[in-house]
Amino acid sequence: MTSRTEDLLAIRPNISSAKIYDTIGSEELFQNKTIRPIVKLQHDLLIVVFKNYITKHKNVFYELSLEKQLAYIDNTIHKDTKFRNAVKGMLIGQFTVEEYALYIQNSSSLNKRMMTIVKERLIDSIQVFTKTDVLQAV
Repeated sequence: MTSRTEDLLAIRPNISSAKIYDTIGSEELFQNKTIRPIVKLQHDLLIVVFKNYITKHKNVFYELSLEKQLAYIDNTIHKDTKFRNAVKGMLIGQFTVEEYALYIQNSSSLNKRMMTIVKERLIDSIQVFTKTDVLQAV
């Protein structure tokens, strides 16, 4: 039987562009070895969660210009504590016990890194947030 740690590490995607050098700091190392692969693994879930957020907030997002949609994503990630905590939970739940021990040593800084990466992923995927999704769901 495999351990939880082995199972978690086995399902994570490899990110060949993530820089891992002996000279990088511990936070950047954690970001590139742990956070980035987990965010990539959870990408589809993050998209669905944000679509649900849009729906729960009366689909206002779809009426906004592109510039305002980008600001909406930024505001949601940085200011909506409930949404932010839900996203953090989705990511932290994929940590190994050892990674969690590292995370809690500097959670504030690592949370900022996590949210920045999630925000960038949502922005890079902005084309999937279309009003037609809402019409199909009805």
